[in-house]
Amino acid sequence: MTAPVASVPNTAAQILAAARALAPTLREHSTEIEEHRGLSARLVELLRGTGVFRMGFPRALGGPGLSSTEQIEVIEALSYGDTSAGWCAMIGMDAGLYALSDAAVREMFPNLDVIAAGMLPPVGRADRVPGGYRLNGRWGFASGIAHADWVSAGAFVHTDGRPERTASGAPYWRIMMVRPHEVSVVDNWYATGLAGSGSADFTVDDVFVPEEHTFSLGEPTRTGPLAAPDALMRKMPAVALGVARAALDHVREVARTKVNRLTGTPWAEDQRVQCTVAECEAAYLSVRHAVHGSLRHRWERLEGGAALGDLTPDERIATMLTRLAAMRGARGIVRRLYDLLATASVYRPSPMDRWLRDMETMCQHVMAQDQIIQSAGAFLLGGRPRFPLALGIVHQESS
Repeated sequence: MTAPVASVPNTAAQILAAARALAPTLREHSTEIEEHRGLSARLVELLRGTGVFRMGFPRALGGPGLSSTEQIEVIEALSYGDTSAGWCAMIGMDAGLYALSDAAVREMFPNLDVIAAGMLPPVGRADRVPGGYRLNGRWGFASGIAHADWVSAGAFVHTDGRPERTASGAPYWRIMMVRPHEVSVVDNWYATGLAGSGSADFTVDDVFVPEEHTFSLGEPTRTGPLAAPDALMRKMPAVALGVARAALDHVREVARTKVNRLTGTPWAEDQRVQCTVAECEAAYLSVRHAVHGSLRHRWERLEGGAALGDLTPDERIATMLTRLAAMRGARGIVRRLYDLLATASVYRPSPMDRWLRDMETMCQHVMAQDQIIQSAGAFLLGGRPRFPLALGIVHQESS
């Protein structure tokens, strides 16, 4: 565990201001982040100093307890500076949202500026033993694991060699929290985009995990809007929105002074350029307002006392579909702007090539894939969602 950072911002306004102030520094180091396939220790501590990693901790535990939309604004600001840094911040703040007991939080996190990494889906195995579990397995896509303070690993629980099941008949899924020195990192993150996120695989070999260092998304330990199982996913479109905004601002700056060498026409007077920029702005505004509007509505409903199960099917699918639309829509915006700049996009120091590769990789995440669309449609029609977690459904009845 790192030492506490002095004077870390602890309100939404302070954290957002710190994130915006750090964005230019992150932009300056984008090439270094990509080439080194991770964040330097200095950049990690600069991120930690913004307060981004404490955003999900409630006020009762000394944290700022930011709403989902406030979290998104902070991640957008950091992603505006660098995509991989924004992605690591988005993942790394998860510790404050985990359904650990208050006593476990106080014991595990002496300060709240803690960085989480890992993989929540139950691809590992946890055998129940006195006082906890013996954990084994291999997990993938552990963004930021090289600088994490704790690593989460989802597993199905077994007792006496047999899988445990929930009341609905589903295998019992629990998430284990282990120390970085208890995992072995597999250096396999050689990716087209998000190269600096360090999203490597990791393995765990027969590690004991105390019961109090584990939790289930289906067994909340708190109340309020951030206690719902989907809270971990609500902030995900922020990275894509931050990149789209960065690309739009970059192209607008280029277009103000660029002149067509063949015709002598300033780009600012070129109808094709004008229409492309305006259409991309329209697309950005549409997806961003949809994300923020959906999250505000959900927050108000949950803050008003509604449980996730009290929401209508249309309310349940709104955040997952606007999230997907934002990620895919941001990729489309960056593609169009990349094409608008043409060959200028491929040469450094233009950031367009990196942004496009980052977006292509980001849109391979499950949250931007067709199974999200299928799950929404199935939920509306009474069918079986392929990815129920996107709806906040933790335990689906087994077939």
